[in-house]
Amino acid sequence: MARQGNPRDAGSVPLDEKVAFLRRPESFPEHPGCVEAIETHMSWVFLAGDCAYKLKKPVRHDFLDFSTLELRRADCEEEVRLNRRLAPGVYLGVVALTVEAGGRLALGGAGPASDWLVRMRRLPRGRMLDRALADGTATSADLARVGERLGRFYRALPPATLAPDGLRGRLERDVAACAAEIDRAEYALDGHRAHALAGRMLDFLAREAALVAFRERAGRVVEGHGDLRPEHVCLLAEPAIIDCVEFNQAFRTLDAAEDLAFLALECERLGHPDAGGAILAAYAHAAADAIPPRLADFYFATRGFTRARIAAWRTHDAAGAERDRWTQRAEEYLALAERHLARAG
Repeated sequence: MARQGNPRDAGSVPLDEKVAFLRRPESFPEHPGCVEAIETHMSWVFLAGDCAYKLKKPVRHDFLDFSTLELRRADCEEEVRLNRRLAPGVYLGVVALTVEAGGRLALGGAGPASDWLVRMRRLPRGRMLDRALADGTATSADLARVGERLGRFYRALPPATLAPDGLRGRLERDVAACAAEIDRAEYALDGHRAHALAGRMLDFLAREAALVAFRERAGRVVEGHGDLRPEHVCLLAEPAIIDCVEFNQAFRTLDAAEDLAFLALECERLGHPDAGGAILAAYAHAAADAIPPRLADFYFATRGFTRARIAAWRTHDAAGAERDRWTQRAEEYLALAERHLARAG
């Protein structure tokens, strides 16, 4: 259907008006009894019946740019494309939020687009890996299926190139950036501790340069997920793995073992290290990727360091108990990084 003209400028609709519209059950074709709205740093998610809708905020950071309507549309399409690789039945498509005659908003209407949303099928919360671990309902077969699914996925991906100085160079830059961020005074974290940790990581990379180079030559650097966490894994008969990093290609271009190490690290942080180990073992078999233990521990450490940096960054918009919670989370990740780096040698 052709877009109809409208005297209201679709680009002028404020975010709070869009959010208010999407909070209302009657706004959705599913006609849900209620809508649950969840705000994150970069988006709003609306749980409406059997579906979920994600609206990107018009924000810009060093690592992403959602500041224009066209950039948000392109990112929504990229999110659907990339996430269909590991959750093909979950990502249903991209829907326009339109401005109709009289200036009213509509989902998928005939008027000009005021914004774009990713439409997804909702997954059963009780079968997400973090909840299943907490409830004690994740079985060894569940964990094996997750590892096997990831192993098949990563084995099938074409090798990716990390320019200009390869995997080692990217890891060195990431480590240095984490230390510099954590050292910022407003975070009230121990900068000396962070720089000492970074120094030991850089020493590992110098000592194990041949191993890191071999991973790249063997085609293990791929355009993967970039944010494998238990809350992104659904334990269906064929596991669905959602929410990959769509907004920054560099963040998802990595050694496959880094992705798996992050998932295992998060299982450990939740008190279930054996679950992470089981997933790693199943992955290694399915992907024919025998990750050297010292490299796995190093990747545990680097991912922990990265998450400490992100937790520190999250304190920017937090106050009181919430700020304390993120500071404590950063400390947890630093401790995990130190523990695994000691094991890496």
